[in-house]
Amino acid sequence: MLSSKEIIEMIKYVDGSTVDEVHYEHDSFVVKVKNQNPYGEGQVKRGEQESATVTPTAVEERGQGNVIPSPDEEDISESTHTVTSPMVGMFYSSPSPDDPAFIQVGDAVQEETVVCVLEAMKMFNDVNADVNGEIIEVLVENGDLVEFGQPLFLVKPE
Repeated sequence: MLSSKEIIEMIKYVDGSTVDEVHYEHDSFVVKVKNQNPYGEGQVKRGEQESATVTPTAVEERGQGNVIPSPDEEDISESTHTVTSPMVGMFYSSPSPDDPAFIQVGDAVQEETVVCVLEAMKMFNDVNADVNGEIIEVLVENGDLVEFGQPLFLVKPE
């Protein structure tokens, strides 16, 4: 099994390389590290230099690299609270695989409502909503490895 130091080294290696993904399994312990930008910062895959990315929430101007938020994105970012990960760990949306998820989109939450658990070194840690409101988006998938400070949920405060 890998130590936390070895996992951090693996993350640093993948982050600074062109490797797309590293997957490590040992017994029931699984580590999956995905590189969000396998071409390095500022580098673009050959043939993509002139393309523009269009998503429902943002428009990138051709050749400028400037992202212009849509009006909906501006409204959401100003009127929402982001629940972030307090630590590195595996994200679980329910207390066990057989149980229903702690929360779903549209659910009302209070500050002390448990919204997920994070597993690190076989320890399960509850994550609370930290605000009264309604869950409007779940930003990670069950079983994902999350980082410290990574956004997990968007909550519309009361």
